[in-house]
Amino acid sequence: MPDGGLRAWLVILGVATGVCATFRLVNAWGVFQAYYEETLLQNSSPSNIAWIGSIQYTLNFLPGLAIGRLFDMGWFFTPLCGGSLLLLAATFLIGECTRYCEFLLCQGFAVGLSCGIIFNVILGTPAHWFKRRLGLALGFSSISSSIGGHRLPHLIWTMRMLGLIEMCITVRRRLSPNREPGPFIDLRAFASAAYMLYCAADFVAFLGFYTVLTYIDVSATEAGIPSSLSFYLVAIANGCSLIGRIAGGVIADKTGPLTVMIPATFINGILTFAWPFAKSTGAYIAIAVIYGMVNGVFVSLVPGPIMQMGRTQRIGVLVGMSSTIMALGAVAGPPISGAINSSTGGFKFVGIYAGSTVMVAVALLQATRSHSIHNISLAY
Repeated sequence: MPDGGLRAWLVILGVATGVCATFRLVNAWGVFQAYYEETLLQNSSPSNIAWIGSIQYTLNFLPGLAIGRLFDMGWFFTPLCGGSLLLLAATFLIGECTRYCEFLLCQGFAVGLSCGIIFNVILGTPAHWFKRRLGLALGFSSISSSIGGHRLPHLIWTMRMLGLIEMCITVRRRLSPNREPGPFIDLRAFASAAYMLYCAADFVAFLGFYTVLTYIDVSATEAGIPSSLSFYLVAIANGCSLIGRIAGGVIADKTGPLTVMIPATFINGILTFAWPFAKSTGAYIAIAVIYGMVNGVFVSLVPGPIMQMGRTQRIGVLVGMSSTIMALGAVAGPPISGAINSSTGGFKFVGIYAGSTVMVAVALLQATRSHSIHNISLAY
């Protein structure tokens, strides 16, 4: 295991490039949610608009079930190039959309699917090159999502150019393909209590995790915050997440990923409860800054615990199954929050719902840790 060196860090640079062109779209959805509600999709309900973002969230993870197994088998450049071409076409078409169904198809399904293919192809590569410093590698590979999410609000209508930076020419596998026959869904993994609990934690977390980023712009405007500032709250959160991504990775290498993720997720839940009660500019900025940092810890380390559970040759299928389960939470979360908002006329109960799901995820993460995942090996 190289665990460093020029070639290994070039791989991380390539992964960061791919994450920048894919997952940052997910991070910046709150900007689109606010923009569409105020302009292009005024006649659509917030819940319906949120479905576009939810489908994007979901498809960013859902293909992991197939792509993870293909990655283990050695399929790499074919899905990467196919996803890149689809992303390029979809980002060009979004600029021509005017109706809800068009945005749903292009930005929800096409962009989501292409991002999901690319993201899940490159997700397993850091584990091929790093072990002792895997947390730091995951942190650096995800910082472009923070930078991308910060810049995107300034470039909303030039997003069709995002496809041009997608080709991750430096990303490479290190290990030989796993030629052993096996299913795309390996149910034997769920015999491990730690793996089963961690997948459940990811599912529940994503039921509420992106609610704040989806609705903070809208709620700030309704609270009387000037649109000149509220529009940039997502950018502030995404920019500050860079701190959490790097610091979380460094600490995770010393203490283990769950030791960092549990307190960060707990703070995330507290802020989710508190967010609807913010009324001032200072309060909203404070929430955006702190939420961004703790959110960065979680999202950068999500694959970390699983990468410690099994052989590196099986990382693709293990991470892929977890990503697919996580996707089910991602598709339901924001629309549920939007429906609660529409039925109650405010964000108080949205915060209670989303905060509660995050706190349940904290309990599941703690249960995962109690099963001593560092000593568990899914060796088949």
